[in-house]
Amino acid sequence: MQNLNRELNNSVKNLPIKVVQFGEGNFLRAFVDYAFQVLNDEVGFNAGVAVVQPIEKGMVSLLNEQDGLYTLFTKGIKDGSEVQEKILVKNIVKGIDPYKDFEAFLALANEKELEFIISNTTEAGISIDENDTQEMRPPNSFPGKLTLFLHERFQYFKGSKESGLTVIPCELINYNADTLKTIILKYISLWGLSGHFKHWVLNACTFHNTLVDRIVTGYPKDDIEAYDGQLNYKDRLIVSAEAFFLWVIEGDANLKGKLPFHKTDLDVHIVPDMQPYRTRKVRILNGAHTAMVPLGLLYGNETVKDTVDDSFTGTFIRSLIFEEVIPTLEMDKRELEDFAKDVLDRFRNPFIKHQLSSIALNSISKFKVRVLPSLLGYVQLNKRLPLKIVFAFACLIRFYQGQWKGVDLPLNDDEAIIDNLKKLWDLPNLSSTVHQVLGNIDYWDTDLNNVDGLPEAIEEALKHLEANGVEEGFRKFVDSYK
Repeated sequence: MQNLNRELNNSVKNLPIKVVQFGEGNFLRAFVDYAFQVLNDEVGFNAGVAVVQPIEKGMVSLLNEQDGLYTLFTKGIKDGSEVQEKILVKNIVKGIDPYKDFEAFLALANEKELEFIISNTTEAGISIDENDTQEMRPPNSFPGKLTLFLHERFQYFKGSKESGLTVIPCELINYNADTLKTIILKYISLWGLSGHFKHWVLNACTFHNTLVDRIVTGYPKDDIEAYDGQLNYKDRLIVSAEAFFLWVIEGDANLKGKLPFHKTDLDVHIVPDMQPYRTRKVRILNGAHTAMVPLGLLYGNETVKDTVDDSFTGTFIRSLIFEEVIPTLEMDKRELEDFAKDVLDRFRNPFIKHQLSSIALNSISKFKVRVLPSLLGYVQLNKRLPLKIVFAFACLIRFYQGQWKGVDLPLNDDEAIIDNLKKLWDLPNLSSTVHQVLGNIDYWDTDLNNVDGLPEAIEEALKHLEANGVEEGFRKFVDSYK
């Protein structure tokens, strides 16, 4: 087979560069570039993407060898049925390595039709490097590179308001755009750049916080022959991902006009405040993950799919989400339930083998952020305990004992937390253990012994769990509250 290129695929149209993207990795190619491809195909958006390699070692040279082309395979479950799609993404018009050609990088800033800056440089990418200077070619950090890029555009277009850019970072930190803008302003100060430039950044450019959600498994090296067999060309940049797609961007009607995703079927929300969507994701998707790990492992499951497919653990997790988490959230109930159904479909995806042991990392801190707010919110709303969350909490505490039925459990946390919880299990009675665990403010930011009935419920759940196992233990625990 011939190597993938534009001549081979009759894809020779030169799209104007409307997007400069910092990052060439699997996620951006399976998420952002895919989204702009959909805009091009369905709305006639006519946007070309120029990709900037953000670190010294990267894949821009390989991307250029294939003329920016690659194939995206998506697989998943939708409404109980398997869905698969294959799409040739062809909107990347050039890739630039600023470490080898810094002038070409700066020249991108002078593109007249450029509108958007997109990035995904990992969570650590949005940070300041005190060693960066204006003279470096390029600076070490992504915000440093972007500051010089914006300064070049400001100078080239003489500070015109029309030349301002729309900055949409996709790094997985909360308030990612606000953080990026703050760092750029720090560089402007550190480097002594002009007040006029600072005014242009603040008034001509816009920065938009985002939430991105799609599992991207990347290059399918273990099954590459099966993927190659579906193509009539050789593609060294195949990327695979789940079918689910969600992009929430903070913005107004003006941004909706610039990015007409509402004219496509993509699940893109441009909203004034993305925090409710973030809370929804943290409480439902991440919360369900965290709640199911100790429960599923003690029950004998190995994967997320095992857990949601099992008649007991699957019903448990579904009920926890729909009966105890969703009622605590301040969004439209139908929208929350639709999202939860999508989450459960994602958990059932047969194309992704998600080991419970691999998501057991830092379960204590995850429980505090993802699950505990639902427990406390439920108590405040209903004046009683959410019994499924309480039982999942008991499973978490039991999990940190380190062994279950003679088998070592996959503890993966800070050594101080693991050691402390194991010591608490050596206390003379269960009541003391529960009291000490719930009272650890370093873990929970509050003394959970003060939650009415919670210490007694956790102790009761642990007794039934130990005596009867997970399934029967849960039933007896619930019966004790009837």
